[in-house]
Amino acid sequence: MSNGWSWYVIALVAVNIVGCVWLLWWTARRRPGDPKPTDTSHVWDDDITEYNKPLPKWWINLFYLTIIFSIGYIAWFGGLGGYKGYGKWSSTQEHDREKSVQDAKLDEAFASYKGKPIDEIARDPAAVSIGHSIFANTCSGCHGSSAKGAIGYPNLTDDVWHWSGTPDAILQTVMDGREGVMPPWGTVLTGMGGENAVDYVASYVQSLSDPKGLQNNFMAAQGKPMYEGLCVACHGADGKGNPTMGAPDLTDDYWLYGDSKAQIAATIRNGRHGVMPAHRELLGETRSRLVAAYVWSLSNGPSKVAAN
Repeated sequence: MSNGWSWYVIALVAVNIVGCVWLLWWTARRRPGDPKPTDTSHVWDDDITEYNKPLPKWWINLFYLTIIFSIGYIAWFGGLGGYKGYGKWSSTQEHDREKSVQDAKLDEAFASYKGKPIDEIARDPAAVSIGHSIFANTCSGCHGSSAKGAIGYPNLTDDVWHWSGTPDAILQTVMDGREGVMPPWGTVLTGMGGENAVDYVASYVQSLSDPKGLQNNFMAAQGKPMYEGLCVACHGADGKGNPTMGAPDLTDDYWLYGDSKAQIAATIRNGRHGVMPAHRELLGETRSRLVAAYVWSLSNGPSKVAAN
């Protein structure tokens, strides 16, 4: 906080404290000429009279003590702009202290899973259950409570993995995140093959998952040479993709952003930018292992897990 804002806050606090003291003093004292408490002239039903009786002294003094306490509180804990107070207390320090205590409890609770391989953890039903709970609290916002994902968010229950589905690769994804970038090729393709070039390439890409669809398909045939000149660098000549860079396999029936021709064309024309946030700092290594074990177990059923 800048010095200007600090002085602004200090002035507001000072005005409020002085104002409260003045208000108590002004309303508590009696002045010459003031009417008696019984002289309000407010009478109902002949015998019900409104009085103007000041607060008891002990009550007024309690208000003064409250003001004195507030001054001491501000002096110790801060509250005057950038002034931190004699106690040097801050909400950040309080949060970090509480977090360190809770993290220590979690580390103790999960100590038996520390450093264990993902596939070994996945054989422990209790560990998988814990991983499921962590997933529900941390990952379900994007991938859904059932982990089946949505448009733009991968389905974690099948055997399709853009960044490889090995245990170590899944752990790396959870801990360090991923960033998949599909560049926009609309302008480039238009320069290569005219205004219909994007649709031609989309037709060819769509045909990769259905080889018969390439037969007698004029648009796919027109798109093939442009694909081979531009897209093979990431997706390969056969369209199988490249897990080391997150380039998806175009020959299967899984489409992260939709499988219609219009959706595929939109991906080619405008590009995509998918980000999986890193959770190393949020979860730590051991809890990340538990989540990774749960995710890995989703596509490796009990029989596969037991075999592994």
